[in-house]
Amino acid sequence: MGPDQLASLVADHAGTLTLFARQWCHAPEDVVQEAFIKLAGQSVLPARPVAWLYRAVRNGAISALRSSRRRQRHEASAAAAAPVWFAPGESTLDLEAVTTALAELPIEQREVIVARLWGEQTFEEIGELTGTSSSTAHRTYLTGLVALRERLGVLCPNTKSRKS
Repeated sequence: MGPDQLASLVADHAGTLTLFARQWCHAPEDVVQEAFIKLAGQSVLPARPVAWLYRAVRNGAISALRSSRRRQRHEASAAAAAPVWFAPGESTLDLEAVTTALAELPIEQREVIVARLWGEQTFEEIGELTGTSSSTAHRTYLTGLVALRERLGVLCPNTKSRKS
């Protein structure tokens, strides 16, 4: 298939093929593009290229729909099995405030805190993970905890008053 013939098919049919694919999938443009790529790769041009494109788009869109459904089921089951950071009733802290405060920390502090508290990693393991020494990981952890406590207005060790 020559480039001019392919360009003509794209210009004449890409829009309607996209509309056709939309009834099955959420990314019809990708499916249509893939169909044109497959058509261009054919060693022998199909007798009816437009009909061939519709079949290829239909098959691709249905396959994309199945993949999307599988992915959604897998993600839902993985989310249900994943432990939550904060279980309701487990703490007197405002879980939304803690989550927000944690998200506001610099990534270096946040990753060390999460790896230590929820990942149960040692400081040596965290050092290997972050490319630092275990003592640097420990200092980053302590600095992050202080910053987290300050954001939450929680009593800090070695102080008698609340920090804000």
